[in-house]
Parts: sequence; C-alpha cells; structure tokens
Amino acid sequence: MNRKRNFLCFLLACLLLILPVSAHAEGSETPDEPAASIALSASSELGVAEGSLNLNCKSAILMEAETGTILYAQNAEESLPPASVTKIMTLLLIMEAVDSGSIHLTDTVTVSANAASMGGSQVYLKEGEQMLLEDLLKSIVIASANDAAVALAEYLCGSVPTFVERMNERAQQLGMAGTHFENATGLDDTAENHLTSARDIALMSRALIAHPTILKYSSIWMDTIRNGAFGLTNTNRLVRFYPGCTGLKTGSTSKAGFCVSVTAKRENLSLICVIMGAESRDVRNAAAASLLDWGFANFGLYRAEAGECGPMKVTGGSDDECPLTYGAFACVLPKEKLGKVTREEVYPASMAAPIEKDSEVGAVVYRVGEEEIGRVPILAPTAVPRMDFFGILRRMVEAFLLV
Repeated sequence: MNRKRNFLCFLLACLLLILPVSAHAEGSETPDEPAASIALSASSELGVAEGSLNLNCKSAILMEAETGTILYAQNAEESLPPASVTKIMTLLLIMEAVDSGSIHLTDTVTVSANAASMGGSQVYLKEGEQMLLEDLLKSIVIASANDAAVALAEYLCGSVPTFVERMNERAQQLGMAGTHFENATGLDDTAENHLTSARDIALMSRALIAHPTILKYSSIWMDTIRNGAFGLTNTNRLVRFYPGCTGLKTGSTSKAGFCVSVTAKRENLSLICVIMGAESRDVRNAAAASLLDWGFANFGLYRAEAGECGPMKVTGGSDDECPLTYGAFACVLPKEKLGKVTREEVYPASMAAPIEKDSEVGAVVYRVGEEEIGRVPILAPTAVPRMDFFGILRRMVEAFLLV
C-alpha cells in the first residue's frame, strides 16, 4: 500500500510539473523594463552645464570613448566646416576596408594625375608614382596629406565621387545627423556644403579608434616614407606635448578656423575631445588640453566584467535548473562616486519551462546610493524545453523502481 501511495504521489507531482507555473517566485523581483547594456549619459546628467567652461572656440565636445558618454558639450550640434578633420571619415573607410581584407597595407597604389594635383598639405606625390598603401595611410594620419587621401579614395572606390557617396552613407549609419561631405580631404575653397558638427566628429572618431592600427600611426611624432627620403611630422602637436595623447586629426582653413579631434588615455579612461573654429593653432591646442585636463581630473570609468549567477530553478522542464550569465558593464562617473557603486542580481527564484536560449530573465542593476546608473541583462545561455510525455514516463518508471 505504501508503495502505491508513494507512486501515486509521484505521478501527481509529475503532472503538476507540466502545468503552467508563474515565472515569479514569491518575494522575487524582476526588472520593470528590458535590461539595457550601457546607456549614454548626457553631460547634464553628470552635473555639467552646457558650455560652462567657456572654451575659446565655436564648438566643442568631450566624449568618453568606451561608452560614448558625453561629458561636456559647447554648441556641439552646429554644423561647421571641419577642414582636414574630414579625413577621419576617409581614414575610417580605409581602415574598415583593411580590416575586412578587401585591401591590404602591403598593396601598391599607383598615383593618378588627380591625386597628384591636390594642394594644401601634401607629400608631393607624382602622377604614376607607386607607393605602399601603408605609407599613404601614414601620410594622411601624420602629415594630413591631401594627395595621399585622394589616392586612397580612388584606390578603394575607383573615383572620388563614389568614395564621397560612401562617406555620406557611413555618416548616416553612425547617426551623424549634422554632416554632409563633398570631398575626401576637407579642402573647402570651392565647397558649398561641406559641413559637420563637433558631436558628429566625436562619433566618427570613436568609430575610427575601434581599429587599433590607426592609433599606432596617429601617436607617431615623426616618421619617414620613400625609404627614409621624405620626412613626416605630426600636425597634432599634442601627441608630443600632452601626456597620454594618442592622436587623432587636426585641420585648418580660412573658413573652418582651427579644428582638432584629440584622443587621449590615462589609466583606464579614454577621452575624445573635439574643438572647432578656434582662431589659431595655439588657441585650439590650449582649448583641447584644458578640456582634456578637466575630463581626466573629474571623471573615471567604472567597469565590471561579465560573469555567471544562479542557477535558477526550472519547473516542468527537461532540466531542473538553468545556468545564468550576464555581460560586462561600463559607466563613466564623477571620481567621488567610483568607490560607491553597488550591484544587485535581480531574477526570479524559479521559472516554468520552456525557456528559450539567450532569453532575458532578469538584470544586474548597478547603483550609487539609491540612483540606478545602469543595468545589463541576465540571460539563460541554454534552452530548457518543457518536459514531454516520455520524459515524464521515464521519471515515473525510475521512481517506481526505487520505491
């Protein structure tokens, strides 16, 4: 009799396993909305007033590179002539092509008459001259060579107009709403609507430095091409004189004034500083150094690595438990808050099967005091299907044999 009673009890338990069960255990907590990874914080959210530093330029922006957080903005949405800072987009398209394998640093490029005719900053390419793609790339990054930029634009797309079309397409993809390119160099003596904004320059700068090779070149102070016969000196003096500077691109014309996008890193904080429309090179560099100093003095990067939590109990599933994982998290904070971050894993004690692979079941929530600073989703990395009839039957038989 006891054996039958035990068997009937087990049968009832198995039937209950396949009935729908609430996904939330009593006393458990789930997020009110889908968990996000890294939210971009506006400067106002960090307690910084728009333009409060009164930099001596038409527009400026300071962005943290890893998260894209805006730390400071001064008239950053206004579309202005960018001069040779344009070449950040030129370089981005080239580096994307190099890293995708469609072109190579070891390729030999033959210079066209059009490329050789470019004025302004140049490395004096001659029509028919052949040069390694890497040397042309260095000439653009270090010396801001217009002839090298056109040579590579033609090499990649066949013509400059086609290359410019791709520049504008890529700008749209990056969300550069205030940008329209007319050429690959930034020369604006005949340009009518060649414009971008400090915000947009920061966006394309962030995309460019995601290709580590570019920082190898942009951090060089002096180099040579043509087997050492022609010297290159970086147009960005901050590379030599500002601690932590790694690049990125300068520009100046009578229309644009003096512009720069500067990248710098100290400890684990990487910053992108854009200055547009300064009245001189020294004023531009001073404004950039001042804004970078302010950023490094006041902010730091909080970073938490990816990990595992749980496991979470599963009812009515082919498995009784499900492992849980979560991704990395990064957030820019005022330095005084860096040591005050707390984290909480929020997910139900149990869920009913089926559970789909990579489904979101909760979140790791990060706070400073009562303020939530961000969250990352907790995921089920493996699927847990609902127990089928044969699974129930197998468990019944196993239990009966053990009675």
